[in-house]
Amino acid sequence: MKIALIGYGKMGKMIEQIALSRGHEIVSIIDIDNLQDFESPEFASADVAIEFTNPTVAYGNYLKAWKAGVKVVSGTTAWLKDHGDEVRNACANEGKTLFWASNFSVGVAIFSAVNKYLAKIMNQFPQYDPNLEEVHHVHKLDAPSGTAITLAEGIIDNLDRKNRWGLHETASDVLRIDDIRRGEVPGIHSITWDSEADFIKIEHSAYSRKGFALGAVLAAEYTAQHEGLLTIDDMFKF
Repeated sequence: MKIALIGYGKMGKMIEQIALSRGHEIVSIIDIDNLQDFESPEFASADVAIEFTNPTVAYGNYLKAWKAGVKVVSGTTAWLKDHGDEVRNACANEGKTLFWASNFSVGVAIFSAVNKYLAKIMNQFPQYDPNLEEVHHVHKLDAPSGTAITLAEGIIDNLDRKNRWGLHETASDVLRIDDIRRGEVPGIHSITWDSEADFIKIEHSAYSRKGFALGAVLAAEYTAQHEGLLTIDDMFKF
């Protein structure tokens, strides 16, 4: 498979290594200094572009890739609020393809499935109150993390007593998220269910970015064979 990389930071370099190790070809690498390469024949030859940049440019990158006829896999977060409707319309009605995930780690996908199932169980036990905490490196721009938001939505969708999530909020109908920025932590997400008698805790801790990079390449392999707006739930049927 021919892959283009959009963004060549730490994640982009790790994705490159894993893609090559799985027998794929990197045909184009686009970073801040060569944005004109979106219009190059090398970029247009890609089966899929993998995009890890930042929220301010992500949507524009999708448009440029789609203009070149290239499907996109993206792990950039915090753009949905401003451009979610346009992306959904493009994928549903204009033949574009985007595989988007707040976190590509296989472990996080499993953790997310466990999180939703536990929330369904806890809907029967109102004495337990959930809280969510995420810890990341000091360079992370968004808070809470996209993964934390996805996990929070998985709880809210399955728990009648929480109507929305809120960063550091304590209202009874709000699922509280706490964010911590520390050192070079790749990512820790923990969810506690607290009662007067006891508490239950589930946690996912990443050792490095390698799990995210592998998941992004797996998503690219999946996207090459599928169309539309795709998510982790499409790729992994738990």
